[in-house]
Amino acid sequence: MTVQTLRVPLPEPVYQYLKQIAIATRRPVEQVAQESIVGNLPPSVATMPVEMQDELLEFQNMPLHELQPIAASQMSPAQQARHQQLLEENAAGLLTPAERDELAALRTLADRLMLRKAYAWAVLRWRGQAVPALDELPLE
Repeated sequence: MTVQTLRVPLPEPVYQYLKQIAIATRRPVEQVAQESIVGNLPPSVATMPVEMQDELLEFQNMPLHELQPIAASQMSPAQQARHQQLLEENAAGLLTPAERDELAALRTLADRLMLRKAYAWAVLRWRGQAVPALDELPLE
């Protein structure tokens, strides 16, 4: 892996905090800074579905008031109920071919919604917004 050097001016309190962590963990301050950067960046979209990559990258430029509803979005109650019904009928082996297609479409919709939500939360966290704990998120 090629290593690049980046000179970044830091406010003294930030540098001192990095140094304090480095001393406490017996690691170089550069390693602590690098891990802090890597650990706080939103995930790379390179491993995400190609058809969603541009949309997810746009999240990084969105204002907070547009990102927050994406992070809180959910399938409609009707879609949730239909998805659950189809899952139960599928487990019982009762789906028609058309219903199997509908279940696959709803599964794809749910998967993409979860990916959009997760990426929106990652960008919000990156921008310093509080991310709720799992038990604070709505169940529906």
